[in-house]
Amino acid sequence: MARKPIIVGNWKMNKNNAETKAFFEKVDAVAATDTATYGIGAPFTDLRTALDNAKNLIVAAENCHFEDSGAFTGEVSVPMLEELGIKWCIIGHSERRQMFGDTDETVNKKAHRLIKAGITPILCIGETEEQYDAGQSAQVIKDELKGSLADLAPEAVAKMVIAYEPIWAIGTGKSASVEIAENCCKTVRDTVRELFGDQAADEVRIQYGGSVKPNNVEEYMAQPDIDGALIGGASLKEDSFIEIIEKTK
Repeated sequence: MARKPIIVGNWKMNKNNAETKAFFEKVDAVAATDTATYGIGAPFTDLRTALDNAKNLIVAAENCHFEDSGAFTGEVSVPMLEELGIKWCIIGHSERRQMFGDTDETVNKKAHRLIKAGITPILCIGETEEQYDAGQSAQVIKDELKGSLADLAPEAVAKMVIAYEPIWAIGTGKSASVEIAENCCKTVRDTVRELFGDQAADEVRIQYGGSVKPNNVEEYMAQPDIDGALIGGASLKEDSFIEIIEKTK
């Protein structure tokens, strides 16, 4: 089946409100198309400005907490995102897992809470350089998917986005070869098929992330199991993100 491509920039801890407004004013109109989904994951403080200036780009939060309220200083809950009108949320990014203690268990709780709220999770998974060198990529992918997707309904998984991001290729300038990226994204799809059945596997959209740029995005997008990209550095500059949109429409 034909899956609609989805390309999302992940700004991480970059851009203030003025910069967000300027970016959307320049880029949003370019993203007007029915053939693909384009969007930006923005810091919490930029989300209102992003939503106010987004007619075509989707806007995603970069994280959330799984509890609705409580003594969690500095955290943002799903009801808070709902109130803003957020419909997408990145969870399980390797930086959250490595620096801030996110685990498959906590990511799974976030996925359940987001789905309950009608917010689409963009679930990130991926192996370290050590795991890659040891030939453990496929096992890491399977284990992280089993943990992060535990007890979800197949129809919920079908609507999700899963981003395969090899940790050794994020912000390093290294990118997985097209063959490695496709092979790992196929492992994601095969694992979803094994856990949740054919429909979920055929419908779930799988992104590749890791040093995706205007000069390599088309190669990745041409692969049968790569439905999109989660883009870091190249999403911060208006011109490079516009070029990515133009090349993938």
